[in-house]
Amino acid sequence: MIHMKHIFLLVAAILLIGTNLHAQQQPPPTDQIILKLKKEPSKKLLCKHRGTGNRKVDAISEKYKVLLVKKVAMGRQSGAFMYVLKCPKGTDIQELIQAYLRSGEVEFAEPDGIGQGGGAQGLVPNDPFYKRQWGLNNNGTFSLAPALAGADVEMEKAWELETGDSSIIVCVLDGGAKLDHPEFAGRIWKNTAEIPGNNIDDDGNFYIDDVQGWDFAFSDNTPEDGLGHGTNVAGIIGANANNVRGYAGVDWACKLMILKGINNDNFGYYSWWIEGIYYAADHGARVINMSLGGSTYSSAMQQAVNYARNKQVVVVASMMNLNSDAVYYPAGLNGVIAVGSTDPDDSRTNPFFWSATSGSSFGNHISVTAPGNYIYGLSHQSNTNYNSYWGGTSQAAPLVSGLAALLLAQNPQRSPDDIKAILQQTAEDQVGDPAEDTPGWDKYYGFGRVNAFRALSQLVDAPEAGEGVQRLSIAPNPFNNSTTLRWEQPVSDALVLLCDAFGRECRRITSVFGQSAVLYREDLPAGIYVVSVIENGQQIAVAKVVVSG
Repeated sequence: MIHMKHIFLLVAAILLIGTNLHAQQQPPPTDQIILKLKKEPSKKLLCKHRGTGNRKVDAISEKYKVLLVKKVAMGRQSGAFMYVLKCPKGTDIQELIQAYLRSGEVEFAEPDGIGQGGGAQGLVPNDPFYKRQWGLNNNGTFSLAPALAGADVEMEKAWELETGDSSIIVCVLDGGAKLDHPEFAGRIWKNTAEIPGNNIDDDGNFYIDDVQGWDFAFSDNTPEDGLGHGTNVAGIIGANANNVRGYAGVDWACKLMILKGINNDNFGYYSWWIEGIYYAADHGARVINMSLGGSTYSSAMQQAVNYARNKQVVVVASMMNLNSDAVYYPAGLNGVIAVGSTDPDDSRTNPFFWSATSGSSFGNHISVTAPGNYIYGLSHQSNTNYNSYWGGTSQAAPLVSGLAALLLAQNPQRSPDDIKAILQQTAEDQVGDPAEDTPGWDKYYGFGRVNAFRALSQLVDAPEAGEGVQRLSIAPNPFNNSTTLRWEQPVSDALVLLCDAFGRECRRITSVFGQSAVLYREDLPAGIYVVSVIENGQQIAVAKVVVSG
């Protein structure tokens, strides 16, 4: 006999799954535009005119009855600004953009795209918590899906090498987080330059009382989670470990900068994300996790990513869940680590548990994959409920972000290119369906499923030059097609040797003369390598070289 209690629990589970499938809805059409002026008007002109301060641009805005103009700094030190314009319902956005472009006064004008988070939620009965985290340690007994022992990132072995550093800040640009959750105790980043509760912008960053991040969706200083997506993502990165409670985050010490870039219906304007990227880069983040995406390209977002990378910030994004090669952004932007999802048996997730038509998206821009289906985590509604799980590339990306934070804890001097190269070079290749996970990079797995232990135990950072050994000059470095190696003293019939992160020989150039040589990429995988010049059996020059992904 089926008891009423069991029926109630089943209905509750179905309702919970159904009400959290926001990620699969189509976002509404945008009613906003992002533009940048070719030249910023003077302060005097700004005082006299509403809007941007540019007469031609503002005249167009008035003609189309633009409702609101918001000025956004493109980085604190850049001196550049963009403008977000909110239009009346029914406005022909493309027509208005063309009017701005024809004015000759704008550098760019584009729709303020609307994207969404890339995951959905479920509910199951309680059981031991850490054992549920199959992506970190998989013994093949996971109960909700076919599982293969070893189909994980070898996290336990990785933690023997590094558990994190509180000086590393990871920005979670998502749906907010449950800031008072015990699993985040001591881990939420604080803006110490701001005095709480005085209603003054103490640090002059344009945000009032932003002591614990910012909510770009509702323009306030409390980035609380009203959906659950952001809390789950933040917990994957940095839930407290060894506290006899809940789950273990990948990084046990990093600070979590919580920025809310999607609303409680799981949608967000690109301008919120762009503003969040600048905020994170200007306030010390070393990693930005963006488990979200939209289908339209944005040059403004690319500029924001470039700004962050120039400030040595690693940007990680989810590939999204359409089971297609449709490009979503920011995953499709240059310099971003784009992450797909794998199942407990190491196959590419296809489908996720919440929809038969879903699946980990793929394409020419994918970097790596990581466990992303049936990912248990923290609840945004309770400090004691540990029964919720999510699935999506949204859950795969924060695992990679947490690993990036561990790599930075191990060596803070690593650049975004270094981190990307390490992750790609140490990923496990050919672990999935042989029809998809082919040798080397492929469009389904990228360079493979990440392996935390291999990444943290890789050997090359800054090779030490012994006595009498020079540092090689390498330009460009990183490189994509070819690079030139130069050294001080001429050589005769020397050897140039290239080895990977584990000391394995990958390339040799024989019969080298003079003071330079050209290294061609050809079929060399992306990664970090050590290149040495050897003459008469003696190493005379050495350096690290990065092959771009």
